[in-house]
Amino acid sequence: MTRDSLAGKNVVLYFYPKDDTPGCTKEACDFRDALPRFGKIDAVVIGVSPDSVESHRKFKTKFNLPFRLLADEGHKLADAFGVWKEKSMYGRKFMGIERTTVIVDRKGRVAKIFPKVKVPGHAEEVEKALRELK
Repeated sequence: MTRDSLAGKNVVLYFYPKDDTPGCTKEACDFRDALPRFGKIDAVVIGVSPDSVESHRKFKTKFNLPFRLLADEGHKLADAFGVWKEKSMYGRKFMGIERTTVIVDRKGRVAKIFPKVKVPGHAEEVEKALRELK
């Protein structure tokens, strides 16, 4: 997939924390299941996490994910989109991806950002936003 192959398409760039964890698996499978509908509206889905290429390969195979997963191991893309943030779990603070989806329109402009995504119903929410793009 090259930048030229994305030209003229809407791109759904979804940032998620970690391969093969419950919420991230649900989100990936929801996007997988919605992909045929996204294709009808010229939309491409790309997942981004700090996991390795090998981790992504296993995740894609295990859940039959038909879209690209980008290995953002140095979190440069996450930093660029402002989704690499301090998080807290059980009182422990650490840096990680805040689950976020970005729609980049056919002209290459950020058309919509969904911060702090809640997974249930999110793929449908993104599909609706894509259909509203002109």
